[in-house]
Amino acid sequence: MTTNTSAGARLLAEVGSTAEIAARYAGDADRDRVLHPDVAQALVGAGFARHFVPTEYCGTAGTFTVLARALIEVGTACASAAWCGMIFATSSRMAGFLPAEGRHEIWADSPDVPIAAALVPNGSVPVRGHGGWRLSGQWRYLSGVDFAHWALLCATPDFPGDRENWFFAVPSDDFSIQDTWHTVGMRGTGSNTLLLDDVFVPDHRCFPQRTLLRGVDDAVAAPCYRIPLLGAHPPLFAAPTLGAARMGVAAWTEMTGRARTSAGPAATRTSSQLALTRSTSDLDAAQLLLERATATADSGALDDLLVARNVRDATAAAEHVVAAVERVFRSGGMRAQTEQGPVQRAWRDVHTATSHAVLDIECSSQLFARSVWRWGD
Repeated sequence: MTTNTSAGARLLAEVGSTAEIAARYAGDADRDRVLHPDVAQALVGAGFARHFVPTEYCGTAGTFTVLARALIEVGTACASAAWCGMIFATSSRMAGFLPAEGRHEIWADSPDVPIAAALVPNGSVPVRGHGGWRLSGQWRYLSGVDFAHWALLCATPDFPGDRENWFFAVPSDDFSIQDTWHTVGMRGTGSNTLLLDDVFVPDHRCFPQRTLLRGVDDAVAAPCYRIPLLGAHPPLFAAPTLGAARMGVAAWTEMTGRARTSAGPAATRTSSQLALTRSTSDLDAAQLLLERATATADSGALDDLLVARNVRDATAAAEHVVAAVERVFRSGGMRAQTEQGPVQRAWRDVHTATSHAVLDIECSSQLFARSVWRWGD
């Protein structure tokens, strides 16, 4: 059986060739609003989908640090590809909270099963049936759903006296996809709408959201399952944006190094030198924040303050990333805004990805302040 250490090394060994494939089709993904099939296949083949799959199914049960490094590298080639790789990995982590029979149904044949997930409850109220639930409705913004073999959908059953969110695992044969993803950035994620029409989901493919939110309190469980959701996922959501910004800043640096103005080389201008210094330092600061956050997640049990700090670090890293790419986009003038140019694509992708609710610094500041000052206790 593959250990998480050796399998993590495999992901890092494979990610370079995956990034090359993603870069080759990055323009196509931006135009077509979905990844090229070769890119999706490369992500799964590199080990993103299996990264958090339990070892009992020959998965990696891997670390957050290794995954973040891989996401950043793919992000330098195509932010949308990195985002889908992140979704495949984190959705498999979520599926690991299913009952044993549900996990077996998904991974009995292979750990390399791409899954898309919807964290926000949607759809109609699940209807209780014999041994399970009947689901109908729509779930929006499922990244990579066109390539998903399964979907994890959040909905709110009408339990007497309790309105708790639950997750329901649904195979691709039971859902349809509506083309609704028309955005400025992150276009290649294909985050379309999933539709269900009176689909039966047995109990072994359901689990309460609270289990995911708090993590498994079980010393036998793999470390990646013992971490609360907010302590684990936000740094991973920020990682693709850091890769995209590194690509954009590198493209601007090369472009500015060649450019000449009426006053001489653009690189000799104080404004260019300040943009270079501030943007690269912003990216390095973001990387340090994400490295600490993922190392903290990998270290074991997190108390409320460490969870809040991880969320804070992820959202602060996202702000550094936005500042870096915004600065070089403005500094580059019209040269940075050519229709197919890498700087403008990085600018669009970073602004779109960092608008995700997980990377909202106002929400994270409330959580962090509450953990520090302990109001409401």
